[in-house]
Amino acid sequence: MEWLAILLALLSAVCLAYGAQRQGSAVRADTGGLSLNSSGFMRLLGNRRWMFGLLLLGSGMAMNVTALAMAPLMVVQPIGAIALVITTIVNSRDQGIRLNRMTVVAIALCVAGSALFVVMAVQVTRESHTVSASDELTTVLLLAVVVAVFGFLAVAFGHRMRAFAYILGAGILFGFVAVLTRVIASQLLAGDGLALGNVQWYTVLGIAAAGGLGAWFVQNAYSSGPPDLVIAGLTVIDPIVGITIGIAILGEARDDVPAVMIIAMGAAAVLAIVGVTALARHHPDVVKSTSGSRQRKRVAVIKNPER
Repeated sequence: MEWLAILLALLSAVCLAYGAQRQGSAVRADTGGLSLNSSGFMRLLGNRRWMFGLLLLGSGMAMNVTALAMAPLMVVQPIGAIALVITTIVNSRDQGIRLNRMTVVAIALCVAGSALFVVMAVQVTRESHTVSASDELTTVLLLAVVVAVFGFLAVAFGHRMRAFAYILGAGILFGFVAVLTRVIASQLLAGDGLALGNVQWYTVLGIAAAGGLGAWFVQNAYSSGPPDLVIAGLTVIDPIVGITIGIAILGEARDDVPAVMIIAMGAAAVLAIVGVTALARHHPDVVKSTSGSRQRKRVAVIKNPER
């Protein structure tokens, strides 16, 4: 079963990579690098390239969930980071971009940091753990605060937010979605005969709110940055946030975790986040976009010296 899970995880990574690239190019072509609005999103629903990317992303997520059900997290999750490498290569070829050294280093940091974090996290988590009602409610309340904060930022600074801010928000939101989805799955399979009766309405509402806002952030990240960043959020930030919530709030960590392991996990997480940050600053697509924006500002100043 593990070999089948590995195959599904690999196929999932390919689907996520190509799906992100297809959607990213469609959004950039539609918005021209500007923030996405509601009318622009409705236009994307009729864009075949974008819809094909959505189909690929949905298929990739479904295969990843199936793989996680068939094999340990330690086996499946690090494979997902391959999607970041594939996306970078595919996007660079599609856009005619030559990768610089810092981009390669950033991707290596993302993959290494996230893989090390997941591998260590598996070593400190309990094999079987039941989430209490109070821990579930605490997670949902914390998610409500996160949704409120990022929702406010989207409304107040939507047109001025950078791609990194969008993908950081999406990664955090989808991390909560993954945790709460796992909670609901365990409730449905509890074996007490209640099934849906175990599922709390506020948990479902939290998943819907976080998933909707996270999806909006992803599409805006496409419009203001390369698809590599989106995949970095989905395969690096998302699992780190999800595992951290599971350990810190839901009590999934063992009681005998040594301090050195906690420090090592923190270092691995920082390594991955540094990689995402470097990717957001040094990716050729971002550098090109930034230099173009500065050039337009210089031209505007020359034409309107009074400003």
